[in-house]
Amino acid sequence: MTETAAPTPPPAAASPVSASEDLAPRAVHAARLFQQTMVVMAGLALALIAWQLTQLLLVVFASALAALMFHGFAQLLQRWLKLPFGVALALAVLLPLTILVVIFGLFGNLMVSQFSTLAEQLPAALRTTEQWLRGTRIGREALDAAKGYAPEVGTIVGFAQSTLANVGSAASALAVIVVGGVYLAAQPGLYIGGIKAMVGRRDRAGAEKVLGNLHTALLAWLQGQAVGMAFVAIGTSIGLSLVGIPSAVAIGLVAGLCEFVPYLGVILVSIPATAIGFSMGVQSGIFTVIALVIVQQLQGNVVTPMAQGRLSDLPPALTIFSLIAAASLAGPIGVVLAVPLTVVAMVLVKAMLGIEKPAGG
Repeated sequence: MTETAAPTPPPAAASPVSASEDLAPRAVHAARLFQQTMVVMAGLALALIAWQLTQLLLVVFASALAALMFHGFAQLLQRWLKLPFGVALALAVLLPLTILVVIFGLFGNLMVSQFSTLAEQLPAALRTTEQWLRGTRIGREALDAAKGYAPEVGTIVGFAQSTLANVGSAASALAVIVVGGVYLAAQPGLYIGGIKAMVGRRDRAGAEKVLGNLHTALLAWLQGQAVGMAFVAIGTSIGLSLVGIPSAVAIGLVAGLCEFVPYLGVILVSIPATAIGFSMGVQSGIFTVIALVIVQQLQGNVVTPMAQGRLSDLPPALTIFSLIAAASLAGPIGVVLAVPLTVVAMVLVKAMLGIEKPAGG
């Protein structure tokens, strides 16, 4: 008698509870993935917006630097003269402008005559220098090689037109920077409080510390730059006057103003000053080069480090590379603000690495 096999029981239906437990982790994972994707997209969008608004962000940063100068000067006037802060801030803005107007009013004719003399003597100096170079084999080869790089008239006209347009844009940007700096200096707590409000409460103490380090570093840099610019202007004027270079005061003034951007002053000054020096004789040309080198070496290795204190650990190579990068990415205004932006970057990097020592503090 054969036994029949027992029928196979049907598979049990999945329990509703186990199915919901299986779907819950998937839903959580999908939600996290969506959240992370949105954060990445928002970061990319902010980076793209910041890239498109680079010039505006640089103007805002320049306004913050101007506000730092106005606010610091106003605090000094407030302590010295016992004035309300509003009156002290108005004096901090008006006094420098008044001093500049008075100086250019008193010495305007002298400056115009010196620049006119410089413009008159520069072509003759260049011709004399060319004749001197023609007397040497290396000089002749250098002049022959330079002829191939001489710009055409159309190129010169285009450069002049673009320069005039840039001067107009720079004047407009300077007005915006001054006005923005006044508003920022008038109510710094309002804007700093807004920055703190964007940070979580747990990170607010760290944000306050970083902002304090930024203030210390930028203030030290500004003080060092002011001393360095004054030294370059006075030292260049005295050195070139001792050599006998005409328009020494005009050249020194240009050198001092351009020293706000490191290495720019010496480049702009050395070319016309050296040409005029060699036009007066080989000995005068050599003494001109020596005077310029002495002023720049004293300014770079003695005056600026002493004025900036601990901020002098800013590596020279980093300064040069920051100038090159800023010129490529942001143009002239980027070059002007390259060094203070580097100071800010160093403070932020030290904060991320947990280094307590503030740059310039």
